[in-house]
Order: sequence, then C-alpha cells, then structure tokens
Amino acid sequence: MNTTGSENEPVTPRPETPKDLKTLLKSKDRVKSKTSMKSARRAKSAAKKEEVLEPTELFNEDIIPLVLTSKTQEIFQCVIDHDVTEEKPYKLIKKEDIINDMKTRAAISDFHPFKQLILDYPADELLVIYDRDFKYGQSFYLTINETMKESILQSFEQKVEEKEKEEEVEEIPDLKEIRSKVWTNLGSDVEIEEETVKESPTKMNFMISRIRRDFGVPVVFDDRSVSDAKDSYLECASYLDASFNIKILERDFGVQAVSKLEENSTQTKWTYPRNACTQYASREFTMEEKDEFFKSEALNDFVNSVALRFESALQQNEIMDVFYDDWKGLSDEESVFGGKADCHLKEYQSFTDLHKSQGKRISDIEWHPTILGLVAVALVDIITMEDRMNLTNRSLRSHSYILFWNFTDPIHPQIMLEAPDDIYSFQFCPTDPNIVVGGCRNGQVVLWDISKFSSRLQGILPAAKPNTVKSNLLPELDPAPPCEVPIARHCAVSSIENGHKAVVTDICWLPDHFEITKYGIPCENVEGICVQLATCSPDCCILFWDIRRPKASLQTMQEKRKIEKELQNPEGVPNTFKHLDLNWKPMHKVLLPKIGTNGEYSPMRISMREKCSDKVHEKAQFYLTGDKGEVLEYGSLDVPSTRDLTTLSEINTFLFIGTEDGEIIDVDWQVEKDIDTGKMTTPRPTNCYAVHDGPVNTVQRSPFFREIILTVGGWTFAIWKEGATLGPLLHSACALKRCTTGHWSLSRPGVILIGKEDGNIDIWDLLEKTHEPSQTQNISSVAISCIKPWIVSPKQHLLAVSDDFGTLHILEVPWALRHPLNQERSNVEGYFDREVKRLDYFEERKILRNTKKELEDQQEEEPVPTAEVKTPEQVEEELKKQYAAYLMLEKKVIFAQLGKKYEES
Repeated sequence: MNTTGSENEPVTPRPETPKDLKTLLKSKDRVKSKTSMKSARRAKSAAKKEEVLEPTELFNEDIIPLVLTSKTQEIFQCVIDHDVTEEKPYKLIKKEDIINDMKTRAAISDFHPFKQLILDYPADELLVIYDRDFKYGQSFYLTINETMKESILQSFEQKVEEKEKEEEVEEIPDLKEIRSKVWTNLGSDVEIEEETVKESPTKMNFMISRIRRDFGVPVVFDDRSVSDAKDSYLECASYLDASFNIKILERDFGVQAVSKLEENSTQTKWTYPRNACTQYASREFTMEEKDEFFKSEALNDFVNSVALRFESALQQNEIMDVFYDDWKGLSDEESVFGGKADCHLKEYQSFTDLHKSQGKRISDIEWHPTILGLVAVALVDIITMEDRMNLTNRSLRSHSYILFWNFTDPIHPQIMLEAPDDIYSFQFCPTDPNIVVGGCRNGQVVLWDISKFSSRLQGILPAAKPNTVKSNLLPELDPAPPCEVPIARHCAVSSIENGHKAVVTDICWLPDHFEITKYGIPCENVEGICVQLATCSPDCCILFWDIRRPKASLQTMQEKRKIEKELQNPEGVPNTFKHLDLNWKPMHKVLLPKIGTNGEYSPMRISMREKCSDKVHEKAQFYLTGDKGEVLEYGSLDVPSTRDLTTLSEINTFLFIGTEDGEIIDVDWQVEKDIDTGKMTTPRPTNCYAVHDGPVNTVQRSPFFREIILTVGGWTFAIWKEGATLGPLLHSACALKRCTTGHWSLSRPGVILIGKEDGNIDIWDLLEKTHEPSQTQNISSVAISCIKPWIVSPKQHLLAVSDDFGTLHILEVPWALRHPLNQERSNVEGYFDREVKRLDYFEERKILRNTKKELEDQQEEEPVPTAEVKTPEQVEEELKKQYAAYLMLEKKVIFAQLGKKYEES
C-alpha cells in the first residue's frame, strides 16, 4: 500500500532490469577483473625489478667516468638530449672510430687518458652511457668489460619493455549486444523546445553593387576614417570606465627576513719596537714511518683513484690558462661613453669669431709646433669669380686674416695675422715657430714674424701701457677690434710679377738637413735650420724660395740703393725680412709638361719624401723661448756659393703631386739638359695616373711609412706606394658625397679620416674592412674643409675640424681610435706589401694575355693551305680501300675471339 500518496493516486510498479542492462553490467565486471589482473602484473614486475641488482653495483671497477666535450659529442653522435636521452641513455661506439679520433686529435681527444684500456678491449663496440644524475662524478661513463656491457644493455631493454606494457591501451568493452530502444518522453521536451534555435520570422536583404566601369578591375583595399565617409560604419571603441574600477584592498605577498652580515677586522697595537728572532725546524716523519706510509694500501688506492684526473688536469693546464678571467676576455674594452670601447669623436671645444668668421670659410688649419692648445686657421671669402672681379676696391675696405685660437678663450682670438689677400695655405717654420709663411689667392707668398707675441701666445699677458697704438692702419679703413686683439702685419711679400699667376694652394718647407741650388741639386745645410720652401699653384709650375739675403752680384742697382737707404718699416712691423719685401723672387722653378701630349699639369698639392731631423723640436723650442740675444737674424744670413756646398746624393728629389684634373704625377725637381734644345730644364713627369674624378685636395704621407701616400679628390680617395708604378694600392669606390679633405691618424697606422661635403667624417680602418668606412659621424651641417689631428699627450689626442661656416671644431679622439692594436704596424705593412704583389701579379697576367692574343692573331693571319680537289673516281677508290681495311680488321677480331674460346674449352 502507498502511504505517502493520496488514495486516488495510482502506484507505479518498479521496472525490472532489462537483459541489455544486465549484459552491460557483465562487461563492466570483465573490465574490472582485467584491470585488477594488470595491476597484479605491475606489482609482480616491480618486485622482480627490485630483485634484479643494478649492473653498476656489481662492476664498479669496470666503469670509467668520462667528460665528453660538445665537439666530441658531435663527432660520435651522442649529443645530450638529442642522441642520448633519459629513455635511451646509452650509445654504442665503434672501437675503430675511437682509435681514429685519438690519432687525429691526439691529446685533445677525450678518450686519450684511457688509450691503453680501449686498445685492450676485446670487442668491436664500446658502450657509453649518459649519466644524468652524475652517479660516477661525470656526465658519461664507459664500460670496459663485455659482461658488464651485456648486463647494462639487457637492463635497459627490460625497462623499455615494461614501459611499453604499462602504456598499452585498456581494452574497450564489447558493446555489440546493447540494442537501441524507443525514446520515452519524461518531460524534457519543453527544455529541448526552449533551447532549439529557430529562424526569425523576417529576413533582411542586402544588395552589393559597383559601377559598371569598375567591372573586372582588381580590388584594392585601404584604410579610411569613419568620419570622412557617410556610408561607413561608426566604430564604438572600448574605453576604460572609472566607475567600474575595483580597488585592491588586500594583496598577498611574501616577506623574508634575512640577518644582516657585517665584516670587521682588528689588529693588535704595537706599543713599542723590540728586536726578536725565531728559529724553528719543520716536523718530519721518521724513516720507518715514511716506509710504512708509502707501503700502505690507503696511499696506493688514493693514487690510483686520482691518477687519471690528475693527468687530465695537467693536460688541460698545458692547453689553456685555467686562471684566465673569461669575463674580462669577453670584452677587452669598457663599454661606457669615453671608455675603451667608445669609438665616437667627442666635442671638446669650438671657436668662431663673430666679425671675422662671418660669411667666410676656413681654408687651412695648423697646430702650433711647440705651444699646446694653440691652433691657427686661415679665413677666405665664399664668393664666385664674377663677384670677386666686380669687387675692384676690396683691398681698400677689408683685409684677410689668420686667427690664432687658444683654449682659454673660445670667443676672442689671441692674435691675428694680416694678409694682403685671402690665404689658402700657410705653414709654421719647423725650426723656428715664430716664422709663418702663407700663400695668397693672387699668387704672392707672405712672411710673418710673431716673435713679438710669443709671450702672449704662451699665456703670459703683458701689462697694459697707456697711449699704446692699437693698429698701424687708419681707423676708418680698419678699426681695431673691441676686444683689443693684436694684429701682426706681414714682414715681407713676394713680387707679383715674379710669383705665381694663380692662387697658392700648398706650401712645403724643405727639411733642415739639406738645401738646393738654383739648379735643384740637393746640398748640405750648414746652418741646420729651415731656410727654403716650395709652393705650388694651378698656374702649371712649382716654385722654390729662399728666405735668406740673396747674393750681392744678383742684386740690381735699384735694389742696392733701396737696401742702403735702410727704410724703417711702419711701427709694429719687425724688420726680420726687410731684405725680401716686394723684391722676393723664386730661386728655382719646376715646369710640369704633360707626358706625350701638349699642355701642362696644374698642381694642387705637393709632397716630398724627406722629412726634418729628430732634433727639429728642440730647435723650435730654443728659438721660441730664447732671449733677445739668441733670436735668429735672417737678414744677416746670405745664400752661400755653390762651390762652398757639399752635394748630397742620397736625397730623394721626387715630388708627389696631385693636379686640378684629378691626376697623380711624380716629377724630379733637379734640372737636366734637354737633348733636343740643349737647354737646362726640369724633366717631364715620370708617371701619370688619372684616378680621381675631381681636383685633388689632399696629398699626404703616412707618419709611419714615408713611402705610403694618401690622396683625396672628387668622390674617391686612394693609397699609393712610392716606387710602385702600376697604380694605387687601394682605390675606394665612389661615395655618395664629395670628399673634401683627408688625413692619416697620428697614432694608428691603419686609420684614415675622410671629410665629406655633407659635414660627415668617414673613419676607415684598413685592418677591419677596406670596401666601406668602419664608422661615419656627423660634425657639421655644411661641408668639411680641413682636418688636422694633434697629440697633446699619450692619453689625449685632439682633432681640429673646420667647415664652410668658418667654425673650428676641436674633437677629442676616443681610446679606440688613438690606441694601436697589437702588432698593428706590422700588419698594415704586410697589407701594403701584399697589395704591391697583387699589382705585380695582375701586370704579369696582363702581359701574358697580351702575348697569347698576339700569337692567336698571328696564327689567324697565316694563310690556310687549300685542300686538293678530288674527282668522284678518286673518292670512290679511297672508300673502297677503307672498306677493305675494315674487313681485314673484322676478320682478325673474329679469329682472336675463336682462339680464346678454343683455349678455354
């Protein structure tokens, strides 16, 4: 009876279990029984595994720990986690391969310490096992016993089989007996109906079309703003709503307290000195104890256990330095700015004059030879030739100057040298820095004597005197600067009619150990001071000048009368070169006719191989700091007679010249007799190379190798070796911007600095790469006009760089660009020698190819013998003879084969 329901509610009987459900329960029981059987098998195998002893426990004496380097792992294909893993930690290596490795790499081989054990091993393969847990102290160990090897292999195979059995997929119960049954609704149809997805009653139709003229046109997708077009969708971008931010009130974090560490030291006080000495004797074993210790088994076991490791350590000590700091070896230089690894030029100082430098460019830079921190620059106007021709009265309105800058005052120059025209090149006298020579745009050569301002240039400013004349010119023509910068007028200027006819582009002092005669013959310089110089100009000649008093016999009566009058120079102008003013003439002239054609070369830069002696710096310092009685009087020096001079034959008399057309030539300045005319003239240039695609603006010799020369012109630069007549050793590719100047590094033989017209400086390191600059750094927004380095001290090198705005930039050279590499000079010299051999090899190959081509042309020109024309009867008769010879050959071959078969049978 149903006690919980109502009387009218029918009682539902409990359904009986169907046959299909019973079948399912039986299958589940089978699955459980099989699972229990598998677990039993696993427990049994685990027990069996525990009973099996590890092979390593049985044969510890037959196991050798190994250290295999990555190279050895690659050779024998046993790379960790690639060839040998935790699942398969062993590798069989052929004994022959190990022996070959020991022969090839000798003591470097990781198997070399166990060479004898490997050679005595009887089998052909050795077993190497990867020891992940370092059970034997190394990452690998080697078995030297065959029984041990088989036992280990068997244990690994057994482990693999057990693992495969464990990973077998459990059997799926057979459910084929389960039959489908009609579904009876028990009230879930409502939920199914609610979750069913039905289509909406109405559908929206969209039509997409395009203009007819766009049919077949490729579709191009692009981005556009929704606010620019009306037919675009409106983007609703997500944004952060501050009202829904959740404030974190609690946060989980851990705190660990660590005790403070403190290191202290103390030392006992030495109250008073006391003389004391201590003598002791070392404790030693007796002879019986020593014999007993040496015969003990503990010592033998210890020596046997560490012998192999000790031998391996000794070998490693011989191969490499175990005490070397690898961290420092990763980077030999500091990576901070200004450190050893920094290779950027750093701005140190800049100089510009608000009045004199405005609208002008710097044409030349020179560092003072003896006074540190003193640099001189020459300023020229940036105007065209047409504008210059229109300025006929320019000399009445302004003057050209050479400014001397000191680091103590970057705004006001120390002194200014006044010149009659723009100075494009000037030089300090190597033996007397107080003498300055410059070349003007109009072709004149100017001399200054600045000994009066030597104390000011050295930083010793004299006390101001009342009623001091500030300028020797009229105030309305050239007023004195407001900062009272002293102006030094020139002592002498050459005559216009006897000088150059164009701008003087380069000046070079002759060294102090020789001088030349009027015929260009080098002779010994008795005074030991620089008294002669050479100038070049695009007027197709090179002139040699002498600053001493000319011979009396060569002077005209008018000049003698002028000297006898002894007219005093204007106030403030020294009388050092009064004997040369306005009548200074060149003593020797070198013409440059072209090779093989009419015309002449237009020189722009010159360079001579001879240099001043090592004592020139001492002479310059002596004349700079000398007393008034020790100042050299050039007016008292006369040009010596040729008969009193000693001719020097070892002097190199060749000039290396860069021309206005981008050509490089070399010429001898000595006069020789012309065979055709019989006159004494300078010889023609010996070689001419058309290399540069613009005027040559730099011809400079390396400070380390006098025969190596750098030339810069147009969009390229080249490196030459004097004596190598086959061409340049290195010729750069055309740059994107024109090269305006260049200079060798004073401390690194393989570094070159090249200035560009875009204001950049290219730093070339010949030992690093020769096809492109190693570094490019921007210095100015306009073209670089000059570059001049200077060594202040071994730890400070400066680089003077000027531009077309009239600004002088002083840059500090970093450690990487001033500190030479190990054996850099020998490596650079070897590079130049290899390039010379390369040029010689190419020339030999060129000659050989030309010779072969001439022989081939001769063979082609030789008449080919005509073939004899045969009649048809003769042709037929020759064919019959050839066929008869073929039949005879065939018969011989057949008989030979039959004879071989008969012998074999």
